[in-house]
Amino acid sequence: MEYMFYFLEGILVGILISIPVGPVGVLCIRRTLVQGTLFGFISGLGAATADALYGGIAAFGLTFVFDFLLQNQLFFQLVGGLLLVFMGINAWIKPSREDMTVEKKASKAGAYWSVFFVTLANPITLLAFGGILAGLGIGSTVHDSYLLNVSLILGVFTGATIWWSTLSYGVGRLRERLPSMFFTWMNRIVGTVLILFGIGMLSYSMI
Repeated sequence: MEYMFYFLEGILVGILISIPVGPVGVLCIRRTLVQGTLFGFISGLGAATADALYGGIAAFGLTFVFDFLLQNQLFFQLVGGLLLVFMGINAWIKPSREDMTVEKKASKAGAYWSVFFVTLANPITLLAFGGILAGLGIGSTVHDSYLLNVSLILGVFTGATIWWSTLSYGVGRLRERLPSMFFTWMNRIVGTVLILFGIGMLSYSMI
């Protein structure tokens, strides 16, 4: 029964971590609109995997991994920032629905790993996990039990997957009803947002 409790707690944590709209959310929404629900969902799975990895680090109390991530935070944020800027520029140069036929044939593995690395490039997520776990009253006790850790991590992955599947399905339902002009403005807005997020991450890494 205790394992189920931690699994359910993990689901809650996974949803709470995933809900805030950031570059990952913007990417998943755009890919759902451009490439279809499956690509949006696969992109979300990349984020869910990274979230589960960070959840595992927080739950197991792997301080040496935490220290490594913080010590190399500059590198991760530089890579993540450059990746976001590149994706933003890529969105800008595909302004219309008709110009995106090639993008629809893009690799599913690429969709997964690009979002995985963008999510992983922000070690601050690990601090958010620590805060949420502590707020739920399980941050200081989970790492005493291996099975409880696993239950929590599976819950985090499940919760994040539930959120991303719901988001991609909901956005996908609107996809065919949208006019071509919408895709032109959507790409420009999303491209601008991703570039700004990327510049923000690059600037933060320089502080």
